[in-house]
Amino acid sequence: MQTSTKKQPLYKVLYVQVIVAILLGIMLGHFYPDIGESFKPLGDGFIKIVKMIIAPVIFLTVVTGIAGMNNMKAVGTVAGKSMAYFLTFSTIALIIGLIVANVIRPGDGLNISPASLDASKVESYVAKAHDSSIVGFLMNIIPETVVSPLVNGNILQVLFVSVVFGIALA
Repeated sequence: MQTSTKKQPLYKVLYVQVIVAILLGIMLGHFYPDIGESFKPLGDGFIKIVKMIIAPVIFLTVVTGIAGMNNMKAVGTVAGKSMAYFLTFSTIALIIGLIVANVIRPGDGLNISPASLDASKVESYVAKAHDSSIVGFLMNIIPETVVSPLVNGNILQVLFVSVVFGIALA
C-alpha cells in the first residue's frame, strides 16, 4: 500500500502566513500610518489573548506530561529540562533585548538631570535591586497560593506548581 504525501500549498503553511502578516503590517504602518493606528486595538487584544493563554497551556502540558509518566526518575529529568528551557529562552530574550536597546538607544537626546529626579522613587528602585539575591530568586519560585502564578502570569512559578501537581497525580 502506498501512502501519498501531498505537500501543503505555501499559503496554508502557518509560518509563511505569520511572515506575510508581519510584512503587511510593517508596510501598512509605514505607508498608511493612520490606518495602521486604527488596527492597534486588534494588536493589543491579540497580545492580551496570547498572554492569557501562555500560563494555562504550560501548566496543563507539564502536569499531563508528568502525570502520564510511569518512572518517577523521568519526572526529575522533565523538571530539569523545563527549568533549563525557561532559563535558556529567558537568557535569549534578555540578550535580544540588550542588543536592540543598544542599537535603537532609547532615551538618546533626552537631557535629564539627576538632580531633577524624585529621590524617594529612586530609592525604592535601588532597594528592590539591592534586595534581589539568589536566595530571594529561589524563594520567589514558590508562590503564595496555588492559583497566584496563573493569575499573575509568573511562568517560573507556574512551572513549579505544575511539577508539584504532576508529581501528586502520578
